[in-house]
Formats: sequence, C-alpha cells, structure tokens
Amino acid sequence: MDSLTHIAIGACIGEAFWGKSIGKKAMFWGAVSQSVPDIDFIAGFWMPLSEELLAHRGFTHSFLFVVLMTPLLALIADRIHLPNVSTLKKWMLFFIAEMLIHVFLDGFNNYGTAWFEPCSHYRFSFNTLYVADPFFSIWPGIAAFIMLVTPMLSVRRRFWWKFGIYIPAIYLCYAMVNKLNIDRDTRQILAAQNIRVKRYFTTPTPLNNWLWFVVAGNDSGYHVGFRSVFDRQKKIDFQYFPRNAHYLDSIADHEDVKNLVRFSQEFYTVEKRGDSLVFNDLRFGQIIGWHDPRQKFVFHYYLTHPEDNEIIVQRGRFAGWNKETAMSLVRRIKGN
Repeated sequence: MDSLTHIAIGACIGEAFWGKSIGKKAMFWGAVSQSVPDIDFIAGFWMPLSEELLAHRGFTHSFLFVVLMTPLLALIADRIHLPNVSTLKKWMLFFIAEMLIHVFLDGFNNYGTAWFEPCSHYRFSFNTLYVADPFFSIWPGIAAFIMLVTPMLSVRRRFWWKFGIYIPAIYLCYAMVNKLNIDRDTRQILAAQNIRVKRYFTTPTPLNNWLWFVVAGNDSGYHVGFRSVFDRQKKIDFQYFPRNAHYLDSIADHEDVKNLVRFSQEFYTVEKRGDSLVFNDLRFGQIIGWHDPRQKFVFHYYLTHPEDNEIIVQRGRFAGWNKETAMSLVRRIKGN
C-alpha cells in the first residue's frame, strides 16, 4: 500500500489498541510503527537501480525483520512513556501487530513482498488491491483526521477507529471475491479461446477494483487483455506480445538482467525501440491499455540507456491520462 494509507491505518490501530491511556500519542506510535518497514527506501541512495528494485519490500518486509525490530521499538517507547502506562510486553504486542499488518497488506499488491527473507527470495503477490486504491484508503484517512481533531474524552472516538479499520477490512474481503471471480472467468475464457498458457495473473487497474489487467502466456510470449467484473460476455480481447528472450542472450550474465528477470517473476518481454533494448515487467500493467490495447507497459527498463531509468516503476502509471482516457476507463469498468 502507499505510505499515507499505512500511516492512517496505523493511527487507527494505535487508537484501538491504547484507547485513552497514552492520549493521541497512540495515533503517533501507530503511524510510526506502520511506516518502519518502508525504511527500505534508503537503499535507493547507494544501490544500483536493479538491486534497489529487489531491496524494496525485501528484508524490511520480512517476518524476521519484524521480530528483530519489535523489542527495539518496544524498549524505546517504554522508556519514553516512563513512568510506565503499560508493560513492555504490551508494547511488544502492539509493535509486532502493527508491522505484521503492514507487510500483510503489502502482499495484496502486485510488487511482491519477501516475507521469508533472507531464507527465501520468494515474493508473495496476491494481486488483489491496486497500490493506491481510494476506495480502500479514504476511510482510515477520514477516521484518522477526525480523531486527530476530536477531544480524547469524546465517546465518538471509539466509533471512528472502528470506521477506519472495519470498512477497509470489508473492502479487502470484497476485493478478494472479485479476484476469485476474475481468476475463474480468466481460466474459462483461456480454455474457450484455445489459448494454452504456462502461467497467468490478474491484477486491478489503477484506482479501482472492478477492471482487471490479465496476462497469460509462456516462455514464447504473453496474451494481454482486460476484464471487468461487470462484463457480460465470457470473452477477453487479447493482444499478443512476443517475449523476445533471445535479445538477452548476449547480456544474460549481466547483473542488471539477472535482477530484472528475478524481479519480474518470469512475466517479462523484451523489445527494441530505435537503438534501445527495453525490458518490460508486465506485472505493473499497461499504460492506458483499456483505451489503446497496443500501448507500452508501465514498467520499462532501458538496458542500453540506463541513465533513462529514473523512477522506473512510477513513470508510466498515469502517463497519457486525460479526460478522454479517464472516461474510457469508466466506460470499460461498466462492462462489455
């Protein structure tokens, strides 16, 4: 999830956990503890970009990191709040719960979260929520703001922390149902359209949970399309993108290439754009693909011009967006 969502949810959980015992400091500690796993952004200051991609949501999002950080944070908080308003054991329970919720929620996005680093590099990606879904995030944001300005003695605070926690939880369950339905439909459609695949995934398109990006294929290439939960026809208009893995033959031993292939979890294509060789990670979707089915992919890494790879994951998320493409997204969500 995005950082603001983690902060808001953390603040609501802090309020729920501590109540009036430490005042609004509970919201502060909740926001801080939810943000701790994201300290991996520091790696970007000295790591090469391809390594930074793997470092993000790597060790700092592992269960081992949570276990190591919990007593440290608990000791700091316990010392700050002397004389003790609670036991060290309760502080530890609070911090471990907050950080586990952070890494658990991140597993529902498409980036991949390494829960078992350094023992295993496997990344969990349930592809259930878009990284910034306003229908998930707005409720804890509203609740945290209202609690911030509401007096501690107000009986309404109990309502607001429940509002900020329960509604996102219900929405997550709803998103999981959408995911299961889309996956079921995708398997049936692939079979009906005689598309033989080795692997596939589905993930939400930007800012919603109703239109899903579908990728299915094998080592030769991938079929890419979109399906709405409101589609009536059991059909997906796929576009085919060859993998072109042979373009990597001469540079397969380069560290950047190894990192990118590992990061992509095999969902990649390679293409030539002029004199540039471009690596596409398909998991992050296609730039306004519902509007132009042959558009570029959000994540594209220039293998021959690495200086052009700044903010690589973010640069294409909203490229080409305007009123027309936004309205076409809404129309596509409504179904075919």
